[in-house]
Amino acid sequence: MELIKKYLLTFFKGMAMGAADIVPGVSGGSIALITGIYQELLNSINSFTGANLRLLVKLDLKKFYRAVNGTFLLSLLLGILTSIFSLSRFITYLMNEHPIPLWSFFCGLILVSAFVILREVQRWHLGVILALFIGTIGAYFITELPPTTSPDAGWFTFVSGAIAICAMILPGISGSFILLILGKYEPILAAVGERDIATLALFASGCIVGILSFSRVISWLLRKYYATTIGLLSGFMLGSMNKLWPWKIVTAFRTSSSGEQKPFLTSNIFPGQYLEQTGLEPQIGMAIAAFVFGIILVLGIDLLASYLKKS
Repeated sequence: MELIKKYLLTFFKGMAMGAADIVPGVSGGSIALITGIYQELLNSINSFTGANLRLLVKLDLKKFYRAVNGTFLLSLLLGILTSIFSLSRFITYLMNEHPIPLWSFFCGLILVSAFVILREVQRWHLGVILALFIGTIGAYFITELPPTTSPDAGWFTFVSGAIAICAMILPGISGSFILLILGKYEPILAAVGERDIATLALFASGCIVGILSFSRVISWLLRKYYATTIGLLSGFMLGSMNKLWPWKIVTAFRTSSSGEQKPFLTSNIFPGQYLEQTGLEPQIGMAIAAFVFGIILVLGIDLLASYLKKS
């Protein structure tokens, strides 16, 4: 019964990661870090070694499944896929119709998460402070990069998957936003909606190659330079706040493949300017409520995780 509870909880954490990965600007890695499964996720991914893959080739499925922490990965993956396929339209709807409360919620969620994670640093030193600064500045500049037009070739879909998945396991760096920069966000979201198996299989292949390579780098850094790496990851989360700011104006549009005019570049402004420049209500009350809800949610998850550890 306890195992069922554990993996059901992992499934819901996967759903939270999937929902975050749909939104350009929010990282599934942040959710993994907040919910306390980041290290287990990295360890499980890194267990896909040559020796364990040989078990798969020999069709020793039981041993292979145990060796790669199969139940955890399967629960998490099912949660992520459930979220992506069931919530992609809902998240897109919220982004289009209620952007201010949505971005405010994620602002509160990510901001407080960065500080919760920094509590893991037992001893502060110059390296941690520098890593925090570099992570913040680096993520800020990544969020300032303009989207580009990309080739339709299959190889680029594969490469996009490999790059985006690396971002998805980095807290603060959004895989969806990387896809947006690469010009692949809309085509991949469309492929999900249309169940375009060929495109999704190519993208997934890139993701597998990227995640198996990059997770080892992160694991090594956490092993060797734990405090400094935590500072860097927290910096990534703080720097991503630039992308999450709720009040924006569109400074340039682009024409999509369907002929629609869609926002291309945006600029952050204050709520008072938002009313002046767009004629729309800044929804400050709703923004504050969503922001506070994001903070309460993270603190609640943190308290629950502490309670579960003690019990």
